[in-house]
Amino acid sequence: MASFPSLFTSSSLLFLLFLLLPCTAYYGGARRPFSHHRHPRFASHNYRDALAKSIIFFEGQRSGKLPHNQRITWRKDSGLSDGAAMHVDLVGGYYDAGDNVKFGFPMAFTTTMLSWSVIEFGGLMKGELQNAREAIRWGTDYLLKATAHPNTIYVQVGDAGKDHACWERPEDMDTPRTVVKIDQNTPGTEVAAETAAALAAASVVFRRCDPNYSKVLARRAIKVFEFADKHRGAYSTGLRPYVCPYYCDFSGYQDELLWGAAWLHKATRNPMYLNYIQANGQTLGADESDNTFGWDNKHVGARILLSKAFLVQNVQPLHDYKSHADNYICSLIPGTPYTTAQYTPGPHSCNHPTSPPLDDD
Repeated sequence: MASFPSLFTSSSLLFLLFLLLPCTAYYGGARRPFSHHRHPRFASHNYRDALAKSIIFFEGQRSGKLPHNQRITWRKDSGLSDGAAMHVDLVGGYYDAGDNVKFGFPMAFTTTMLSWSVIEFGGLMKGELQNAREAIRWGTDYLLKATAHPNTIYVQVGDAGKDHACWERPEDMDTPRTVVKIDQNTPGTEVAAETAAALAAASVVFRRCDPNYSKVLARRAIKVFEFADKHRGAYSTGLRPYVCPYYCDFSGYQDELLWGAAWLHKATRNPMYLNYIQANGQTLGADESDNTFGWDNKHVGARILLSKAFLVQNVQPLHDYKSHADNYICSLIPGTPYTTAQYTPGPHSCNHPTSPPLDDD
């Protein structure tokens, strides 16, 4: 089972690393800049077209009542009764990968990464910026529905086992639309904190273009994070029959709490989140050397995000996060002594020694 394809999960993060934290190499104890040679294939790729296709992909994954400006016209309305089994409205959101299940955990992470991409590179997206915002809003509108009831988050729609046994279009699906939730009795800190991160990140995206919506997202993010932190428990323990082996969380929920707090710090500018990070960073794995980043483990992403707060806003208590981020950056950039990543001609990073293998589908 492949994880939900995050639009810029690897490419935008690598671009972020180049922009935010220039790497220096170590030679015999001395720091010297490394030399980086432009790959001859880079100039031949049409990245504008790649960006457009990446964003329109999400329109093909839409669930619910499709809008009049839907560009993939062969996709029609689907999942219009989602949530009815629990008497809630869960229409909308995104289908996962090539199936018709809506998994809240990877969907929230995808929304966070889409938002981060627009925050950092929206000014370069030109004609695709509005399409990217609409892709984010399609996700956050659904996450607002999923978090509408206090201390409850609806984290999945669909029976993954039965869905995967029957390959069919969402418009024609006749498999059960099982609704799965987390609450105080069955916590899921990973998915709750990631949902808070998604809402917080999206609130930054809409801060200027739709300030009222931005405030709604920020307020909900605060409440969802409070729930995630107060009612701690592993998502894939209490809900194991539903979420495993599809999206079992192997890294624990500590990384999501740090990641969620980092996004709330950026979105709200409330010093309480900086205090939270300072007080809990060590126990949440801030110093761990886990150089992976994806829907399961967000430690690297949190370090990069907090490093920018240190570099741009001069938030001195976050200085140590830059050092950890430097180590990760140098492990990715070709030409440095500590490079551990290998690249395809694309170039796409692959075979990182601490990264899980890519799924096939």
